[in-house]
Amino acid sequence: MREAMKRVRWRTGGRIIGAALLVLAVSGCAVVQLAYNQAPAWTSWWINGYADLDDEQGPRTREAIDAFFRWHRSTQLPEYAAMLTRMQAQAQDNTSAAALCRWEPELRQKAEVALMQMVVPAAELAVTLTPQQLRHIEKRYERNNKEFREEYLQPDPKERREELLDKTVERLEKLYGRLEAPQRERVAQALLASPFDPEQWNQERLARQRDTLQTLRSLKVDGRAVPAAQAQAAVRDLMGRWLHSPRPAYEAYQRRLVDYNCAWMAELHNTTTPAQRKAARDKLRSWADDARALAGASG
Repeated sequence: MREAMKRVRWRTGGRIIGAALLVLAVSGCAVVQLAYNQAPAWTSWWINGYADLDDEQGPRTREAIDAFFRWHRSTQLPEYAAMLTRMQAQAQDNTSAAALCRWEPELRQKAEVALMQMVVPAAELAVTLTPQQLRHIEKRYERNNKEFREEYLQPDPKERREELLDKTVERLEKLYGRLEAPQRERVAQALLASPFDPEQWNQERLARQRDTLQTLRSLKVDGRAVPAAQAQAAVRDLMGRWLHSPRPAYEAYQRRLVDYNCAWMAELHNTTTPAQRKAARDKLRSWADDARALAGASG
C-alpha cells in the first residue's frame, strides 16, 4: 500500500498524464478492493505518522475516517464506476488531446468534493494539535523533502530522465500491457520535450507546507482554540489553495503540463494495437466492476 501511495504522489505532482493514467489513481494497489478496504486503516496510520496523535485524538480521528469512507463508498464510488465505463468507450478508438483533457475538470471536481467533505473533521482535529505535534509535522515534512530530492532531484539529469521514463512506462504498461519498442521511444521523446519541472513542483510543495503549518498555528490564539466556524473556514480555504495554487506562475505551469501530456498521450494511444486497446478496456472494466462491488458492500 505504501508503494501505491508513492505512485499516487507522483501522479498528483505531474497532474494529468492523460485519462488513462489518471484512472490509476483510483486503483491504488494491485488488488483494488483489498486496497480500498484497507484505506481507512492506512489513512489513520498516515495521519498519525505526521501528527503523533494522542490517546484522545486517535480514536476520534479513526471514527472520522471511517465516516468519510462510508460516505465515499456510497456516493463517490458509483460515480467513479460510471466514469471508468465511459473511459472504456474512449479506449476503443483513436482519440485527441482535447478529448483526453476533458477528463481533467471532472477529476478535479471529484477531488474538491472529497476534500470539502473532510473540512469539519479536519478542523476538529487541527484545533487540538499541540505545539509539539506541529513540530512533529514539520519534522515529517523535512523527511519527505529529503525523499523527494532523492527521487526527483538527482544531480545527474540523465539519471532523472531515466527514472522518470521507467516510472511512466511502468504505469502505461499497467493499462495497455507491454509497450513495443517504437512506443517506448515515443514516450522517451515526449518526456525529453516535456515542460515537467521537478524544481518548480518542489518549490510549490514547500510553499504548501509552509502554508499548512501557518494555517494550523493560526487555529490557536494564546493557547486557546479559535471558534469552530473560524477553524472550518481556515481549513476550507487551505484545502482550496491545495487544489488551486494561489501562485499564478504555478497554475500556468500546470496548465501547460496538462495540455502537453494530453497531446502526447493521445498520440501514443493512437499507435496502440488492437490487443493493447483490448487490454486497456479490460483493465478499465475490471476497475469499474471493483468500484461497483465496493459501493455495494457494507464496508
